[in-house]
Amino acid sequence: MSKLLQERINKFIEEREWGQFHTKENLSKSIMIEAAELLEHFQWSSDCDCDQGIKEELADVLIYSYTLANLMGWDIEDIMLEKISKNEKNYPIEKSKGNNKKYKEF
Repeated sequence: MSKLLQERINKFIEEREWGQFHTKENLSKSIMIEAAELLEHFQWSSDCDCDQGIKEELADVLIYSYTLANLMGWDIEDIMLEKISKNEKNYPIEKSKGNNKKYKEF
């Protein structure tokens, strides 16, 4: 994540004094609520032509996710790289290529 984006998100929150509401629980709830709003675009059809709405809901999910990681003192890129490394071990190419099973089902 770019430094500029991090600064913009933090400034937006600080100017509105919203940090007081950003608990781990509240941010986790907000991520789920925004993810549900993203999914709502596909509620009745998998073929949604509402790109702007999808972009906005995805942005909300990502902003809340960044804010939670920041609150926890984690670098978002570091935790994503750690998870990708873990996924590479759990889903080796020879077992998972073209396969949508959970790694415990291999």
